[in-house]
Amino acid sequence: MTLDAETLRRLAPARFHPAPPLVAGRGDADLNPDTADLRNPDGLAVPAAVLVPIIARPPGLTILLTTRTADLPSHPGQVSFPGGKIDPGDDGPLAAALREANEEIGLDESFVEPLGYLDTYQTGTGFLISPVVALVAEGFNLHLNTREVAGAFEVPLAFLLDPANHQRQSREWRGKLRHFYVMPYGDHYIWGVTAGMIRNLYDRLMGP
Repeated sequence: MTLDAETLRRLAPARFHPAPPLVAGRGDADLNPDTADLRNPDGLAVPAAVLVPIIARPPGLTILLTTRTADLPSHPGQVSFPGGKIDPGDDGPLAAALREANEEIGLDESFVEPLGYLDTYQTGTGFLISPVVALVAEGFNLHLNTREVAGAFEVPLAFLLDPANHQRQSREWRGKLRHFYVMPYGDHYIWGVTAGMIRNLYDRLMGP
């Protein structure tokens, strides 16, 4: 299937959730069914949201990703979507994702057209993430918050929707062997939660 902006808009109502699911449908446990999720001490997951920005480039759609700075307390140096915790003042996951995208990379929400939600994603570190899929029109300017974001780059959507580029790897983490998706692109190592959400995007767009 060849995807352009209009095709993505047409598919969105059938492929994406109109509202964020309250129960996690995907997560780190997908490839690790025998490993219990590591939640907070009180047993509750922290609500979070990310923006999955699909840029409407004329040659072909791309996905915008960021590289986190090396000194952040969580997931330093990793590739991620713009996003973070849902604050009490946010009017839900969409508002949180738009706010975080503006704070982290200076993406103005006037360029953003929300299309729907992927499955809610439960991380092994205690976050319950609502991924917001959105089309982003050309013409935006990025202004990176260098305290949190070391860089931003785009990957062709066609590359990320090709299952040949979805590797499965493993490493020991906290005394247990953990399996995860990896999608290397040039010098960028896309893995873990971000790769898991991209796999969910693939399943929703390319599935039956």
